[in-house]
Amino acid sequence: MEGEDNLSYESVKQDNVTEYNVYEFVELSQTSAVEERRAEEPKDMEKRKDKEPKTWNKPIIIIIIVLLSLIVILQVGILCLLLAQMSTRDTPCITGATTGAIAGNNKYPNFTQWANDIVNKVNSNVTGSLPDFNEWANGVVSKVNSNVTGSLPDFNEWANGVVSKVNSNVTGSLPDFNEWANGVSQNTLQLFQNNTNFTELDKQILQTTRDSAQKLINIVNTLSNIQDTSTSTAGVADDTLLFTKQTLMLLNNSRLVLPTSCKQIQNQIPTSPSGNYVLASDFGSTYYTAYCNMEELCGSGGGWTRLAYLDMNDSTVNCPSGFRLYQSGGVRACGRPVTYNGGSCVSVQFPSNGISYSQVCGSVKGYQYGGPNAIYSYRNDINSYYVDGVSITRGSPRQHVWTLMAGFSDSSTSSYSCPCNTGSTVSVQSFIGDNYFCESGNTGAGVQNILYTSDPLWDGQGCLSIASLCCNVTGIPWFHRDYGNTTTTDYIELRVCGDEGTFWEDSPVSYYEIYI
Repeated sequence: MEGEDNLSYESVKQDNVTEYNVYEFVELSQTSAVEERRAEEPKDMEKRKDKEPKTWNKPIIIIIIVLLSLIVILQVGILCLLLAQMSTRDTPCITGATTGAIAGNNKYPNFTQWANDIVNKVNSNVTGSLPDFNEWANGVVSKVNSNVTGSLPDFNEWANGVVSKVNSNVTGSLPDFNEWANGVSQNTLQLFQNNTNFTELDKQILQTTRDSAQKLINIVNTLSNIQDTSTSTAGVADDTLLFTKQTLMLLNNSRLVLPTSCKQIQNQIPTSPSGNYVLASDFGSTYYTAYCNMEELCGSGGGWTRLAYLDMNDSTVNCPSGFRLYQSGGVRACGRPVTYNGGSCVSVQFPSNGISYSQVCGSVKGYQYGGPNAIYSYRNDINSYYVDGVSITRGSPRQHVWTLMAGFSDSSTSSYSCPCNTGSTVSVQSFIGDNYFCESGNTGAGVQNILYTSDPLWDGQGCLSIASLCCNVTGIPWFHRDYGNTTTTDYIELRVCGDEGTFWEDSPVSYYEIYI
């Protein structure tokens, strides 16, 4: 551009010189000079006009290009800023949404997702925050509340500690299992209350819980066996049984359905061993511990539920309420309270806990005191003291189950002796029929006002020749009543009766065991 400017400058300069020369010769030819100037002036103007556009056109184009370039660069920059701004805004939005979702989940847990997670962990035997169900089922019910953040105590370790303490006769405090079970129950119950939309997954979880409960029942069985072996461990075992009973009660909040009879347990698990089990009564409203005999008893298959049990050989056991304690020569027995004149009975009832039954099987052992007279055939009222001995009935009004008579002497055929003695003329009431046992603890002709401890009653042993038929009765010492297709939920009642005052006669019992 500098070269072009110089040329323009030189051209203009040359024009000036030309104009100067014109004025110098004006006096020679003024008119022609003026005309000549006029004629040349338009041409000169045309040249200028031609030169001016050509001289300024290129810079303008360059400037426009530069401006356009700047605009493009500016637009690109703005676009980049917008993209960066949008990227910056997206990040907190996503974070906020995630945080909100997490907060929402914490406030309103998704039960379906939770249940899926539980089932997956159960099936895969996860040993993380949830215990392995297959392994932990050997001890107790599983943890089902995913909101529990702390790890639960290892039940196997706890149970081993209990057994160890029982076996070593430790009477100290056991681990606080009750507190642990309450925590599980509260969390589980709260979760179930907040999430009522249960699905098939819920049924799977509850089935696993039922299986675990059966394992717990087996533990009860083991502890009960330990309990029976030594009175020194009875207290510890009782506490443990109470813990397990409370645990199963807590599990009922999770819709756990416990068996109502030993027969139901055997039907569900035929290999179940005999022992103590936790059963539900009154349609699951209450729970209790009962001994189940899973072996054949009284000629019938297993699944017997024990309603009544007394063993006075255990010095820690007391007589039932209302009974009087007899003690002589190491023998302990429970009889009628003191009466001086007239007959009386003392009784104890055993509820069936809602179990529907058609058979009764039992065994009773007692002792003769003084001179009982077996049976009074003229007393046909089952509600009276129709027997010197034990009357077992069911329900109200009383229906006869079995009668256990105490005869005057094994060597007597008098009306005071057993109707099963050879040569006896004693008749039996019609409501009794053949459903009775009769023995005597006295072998002499006379009697004394003492407790005859050498020969227990109704055990099928110690009968002299004249009374041998009394010890050869089918089933003795177990009595058995089978009502066929007739079922009942009646309670069982055991009464010790005598028609004279206790100074003269009584038949106290030292052992009984009754099943349905």
